[in-house]
Amino acid sequence: MYFGKGGFVYIISNRGRNVLYTGVTSNLRRRMFQHKTKFYPRSFSARYEVGILLYYKFYDTIIEAIAAEKFIKGKSRSYKFDLIHGFNESMSDLTSQLKDDE
Repeated sequence: MYFGKGGFVYIISNRGRNVLYTGVTSNLRRRMFQHKTKFYPRSFSARYEVGILLYYKFYDTIIEAIAAEKFIKGKSRSYKFDLIHGFNESMSDLTSQLKDDE
Protein backbone atom coordinates (compact mmCIF):
# COMPACT_ATOMS: atom_id res chain seq x y z
CA MET A 1 0.00 0.00 0.00
CA TYR A 2 1.35 3.43 -0.97
CA PHE A 3 0.55 6.49 1.15
CA GLY A 4 2.38 9.07 -0.98
CA LYS A 5 4.66 11.68 0.39
CA GLY A 6 4.73 12.62 4.02
CA GLY A 7 2.91 15.34 5.84
CA PHE A 8 3.20 18.03 8.47
CA VAL A 9 1.24 18.61 11.63
CA TYR A 10 1.27 22.26 12.59
CA ILE A 11 -0.10 24.63 15.19
CA ILE A 12 -0.87 28.23 14.35
CA SER A 13 -2.14 31.09 16.44
CA ASN A 14 -3.31 34.69 16.31
CA ARG A 15 -1.37 37.82 17.31
CA GLY A 16 -2.43 37.55 20.94
CA ARG A 17 -1.39 33.87 21.01
CA ASN A 18 -4.71 33.01 22.67
CA VAL A 19 -6.33 31.06 19.81
CA LEU A 20 -4.76 27.79 18.65
CA TYR A 21 -5.46 25.84 15.48
CA THR A 22 -3.95 22.42 14.77
CA GLY A 23 -3.81 21.24 11.18
CA VAL A 24 -2.24 18.75 8.81
CA THR A 25 -0.93 19.25 5.27
CA SER A 26 1.45 17.79 2.73
CA ASN A 27 2.73 21.26 1.75
CA LEU A 28 3.28 23.52 4.75
CA ARG A 29 4.52 26.57 2.83
CA ARG A 30 1.47 26.59 0.58
CA ARG A 31 -0.88 25.99 3.50
CA MET A 32 0.64 28.84 5.51
CA PHE A 33 0.22 31.14 2.50
CA GLN A 34 -3.45 30.14 2.43
CA HIS A 35 -3.86 30.86 6.15
CA LYS A 36 -2.09 34.22 5.95
CA THR A 37 -4.03 35.42 2.89
CA LYS A 38 -7.38 34.09 4.14
CA PHE A 39 -7.67 31.99 0.99
CA TYR A 40 -10.72 30.32 2.53
CA PRO A 41 -12.52 33.39 3.96
CA ARG A 42 -15.13 31.42 5.94
CA SER A 43 -12.62 29.09 7.59
CA PHE A 44 -11.81 29.05 11.29
CA SER A 45 -8.33 30.45 10.66
CA ALA A 46 -9.68 33.36 8.60
CA ARG A 47 -12.46 34.21 11.06
CA TYR A 48 -10.12 34.19 14.06
CA GLU A 49 -7.13 35.69 12.20
CA VAL A 50 -4.99 32.68 12.94
CA GLY A 51 -1.87 32.57 10.76
CA ILE A 52 1.23 32.60 12.96
CA LEU A 53 3.13 29.33 12.71
CA LEU A 54 4.27 28.28 16.18
CA TYR A 55 4.93 24.55 15.76
CA TYR A 56 5.35 21.96 13.04
CA LYS A 57 6.58 18.41 12.68
CA PHE A 58 7.13 16.29 9.58
CA TYR A 59 5.96 12.67 9.36
CA ASP A 60 7.06 10.17 6.73
CA THR A 61 3.48 9.40 5.70
CA ILE A 62 0.36 11.50 5.62
CA ILE A 63 -1.38 8.74 7.57
CA GLU A 64 1.05 9.26 10.47
CA ALA A 65 0.58 13.03 10.24
CA ILE A 66 -3.21 12.69 10.40
CA ALA A 67 -2.95 10.40 13.43
CA ALA A 68 -0.65 12.90 15.16
CA GLU A 69 -3.03 15.77 14.35
CA LYS A 70 -5.95 13.87 15.90
CA PHE A 71 -3.84 13.07 18.96
CA ILE A 72 -2.84 16.73 19.46
CA LYS A 73 -6.39 17.99 18.84
CA GLY A 74 -7.57 15.70 21.64
CA LYS A 75 -5.14 17.17 24.15
CA SER A 76 -5.59 20.16 26.46
CA ARG A 77 -4.52 23.72 25.73
CA SER A 78 -1.75 23.38 28.31
CA TYR A 79 -0.41 20.28 26.50
CA LYS A 80 -0.40 22.21 23.22
CA PHE A 81 1.36 25.20 24.79
CA ASP A 82 3.96 22.86 26.35
CA LEU A 83 4.50 21.28 22.92
CA ILE A 84 4.92 24.72 21.34
CA HIS A 85 7.28 25.98 24.05
CA GLY A 86 9.48 22.88 23.69
CA PHE A 87 9.81 23.57 19.96
CA ASN A 88 9.62 27.37 19.81
CA GLU A 89 10.24 28.90 23.23
CA SER A 90 9.86 32.48 22.03
CA MET A 91 6.56 31.65 20.29
CA SER A 92 7.73 33.55 17.22
CA ASP A 93 6.28 33.08 13.73
CA LEU A 94 8.29 30.32 12.04
CA THR A 95 6.81 30.79 8.56
CA SER A 96 9.83 32.64 7.17
CA GLN A 97 12.10 29.78 8.25
CA LEU A 98 10.33 27.21 6.06
CA LYS A 99 12.31 25.78 3.17
CA ASP A 100 10.93 25.52 -0.36
CA ASP A 101 10.17 21.82 0.03
CA GLU A 102 8.22 22.18 3.30
